[in-house]
Amino acid sequence: MSDFSEFVVYADESGDHGLVAIDPQYPVFALVFCAMRKADYIAGVVPAVQRFKFGVWGHDAVVLHEHDIRKSKGPFAVLLTDRDLRERFYDDLNRLVEAAPMTIFAAVIDKPGLRTRYAETRNPYRVALHFCMEQLHAMLSGEKQHGSTVHVIFESRGRKEDRELELEFRRIAANDGGPGPGRLDFGLFDFQPVFVPKAANSVGLQLADLTARPIALSHLRPDQPNRAFEIVRPKIGGLAQLP
Repeated sequence: MSDFSEFVVYADESGDHGLVAIDPQYPVFALVFCAMRKADYIAGVVPAVQRFKFGVWGHDAVVLHEHDIRKSKGPFAVLLTDRDLRERFYDDLNRLVEAAPMTIFAAVIDKPGLRTRYAETRNPYRVALHFCMEQLHAMLSGEKQHGSTVHVIFESRGRKEDRELELEFRRIAANDGGPGPGRLDFGLFDFQPVFVPKAANSVGLQLADLTARPIALSHLRPDQPNRAFEIVRPKIGGLAQLP
């Protein structure tokens, strides 16, 4: 039995990975891995997020979801009517993300470009997942985590979607049949995917969710001001814009 890694990884995406009907307003797919040392996550990250939630709502049952925040939906509707609260909310949220000790690996896929270059033989999710796992492999190797079990946490999207993603994940983790020249040996780690529902209120998944869209927009609209991206930029350990 291998030991658990000192690190835990939370994954999220922005946009869909389909290549058939591409949204011209958002023709990208982004996948992010947020890697954190468990000791930091337990002692600092989780309490900081809980303090933030208690300060805004008086409880910590609210799930921080970038889409709902941006649209002021659900528990975030109060941000539309209370200007002081809105300013404090965004200031505190930005400081929270800025202070979080995490390393981000991300891939942004230009879907029209991928479809043109490779027809429909490339799956955007697999391309992005492979890059993020390569970057994670490099970080874990530097931290001498060889032989340990590394959990990568994904938000559950439904039985069919979870099964398809798990299959892609395990194919990469198994070296697609074995390592070759110039290829990383993912077998040096025991990579294990974990799927949890949004209702689980995972702090790590919420942080990953807050970073995915800003990173995607940095590619889609590079000339547009993007404060959220500037906050996460120093935490990016690897970023690919593909193809």
